[in-house]
Amino acid sequence: MKKIFIALIFFLSLECLGQDVQFSQFYANPLYLNPAFAGSTDQSRVGLSFRNQWPALDQSFLAFSAYGDHYFDQLNSGLGILITGTRDSFTQSQQTEIGLNYSYRLKFGGNRFFQFGAQGGLMMRDGLFDGVILGDQLDIDRGVIIGEPGDGFEGDSKLSAADLHVGGLYLSPKFWMGVGIFHLFEPPISYLDIEANHLPIRYTVHGGYRWNLAPGNINDYFNNTDQERSFALAFNYKSQGEFSQLDLGGEFFFEPLVLGLWYRGLPTKYELPNNESLVALVGFILESGLELGYSFDFSISKLGQSMTGGSHELTLRYIFYSQNPKKRYFDSMPTFRF
Repeated sequence: MKKIFIALIFFLSLECLGQDVQFSQFYANPLYLNPAFAGSTDQSRVGLSFRNQWPALDQSFLAFSAYGDHYFDQLNSGLGILITGTRDSFTQSQQTEIGLNYSYRLKFGGNRFFQFGAQGGLMMRDGLFDGVILGDQLDIDRGVIIGEPGDGFEGDSKLSAADLHVGGLYLSPKFWMGVGIFHLFEPPISYLDIEANHLPIRYTVHGGYRWNLAPGNINDYFNNTDQERSFALAFNYKSQGEFSQLDLGGEFFFEPLVLGLWYRGLPTKYELPNNESLVALVGFILESGLELGYSFDFSISKLGQSMTGGSHELTLRYIFYSQNPKKRYFDSMPTFRF
């Protein structure tokens, strides 16, 4: 019963107050982090993420994202597509958003540039009321259901609305900084009164710095190849409605291995846990262009690790490397790999 009560608090705060889903591997979801990331690698890439939030609870909250983008060098522009979705078993609701991204790059020389972008799309919510049976539909004496599931609700359980996100991104060989503004159209989130509740605008600020360490050396009996070694510190601050959150940590790249650790949490005006979790990550970046990442959120809030079971997140990404040897992935992109 205690688990159900905690799940109620969590899911109602997430859905009723209208907060976006969060991904621990935010740079593995670049178009979700900032529309300006479209085409930022100078290559073509596709990616997929799956997140299982607090699996130890009686109810589940699942989220996914899938994206693809490409950079057109002659146009200094990037194009991308992003699909995100969530589903929770407690409120029996789901949300899907499909967006198209465009970005334009201003080059400053020395592998430094500023990129700004926009994402326009469609947000769809489904309360799945057609399968809900209310208490007054139960005839306890006869042991039957009066009417059909969903009869107790009036109107449509589906919502759809257009939305718009914008962002800017500065990249140099070692430093990066970005800003994103999401839900400029503030789409409705209430099934009962469309004009009453809208999804608040979400603001993000993210950046960091990467240090190049002494490279390793791989000997394959025919030639020697430098092995990249680097360390990056980064932050990701988010604010939406009355809530805010800060991710702060570091990531070590010992080619092909990536190890990361960061902290998530920030005090709020409500009596909610200020410290949410520690996120640990392990990833692999292969020469073929395939990249795999797995992260686990260790709950450090008052709910505790044993109660929530943490959170699992798995990412898969593939880079279609250019045949041009002068264009190498991440040469001008110092950000977290995941």
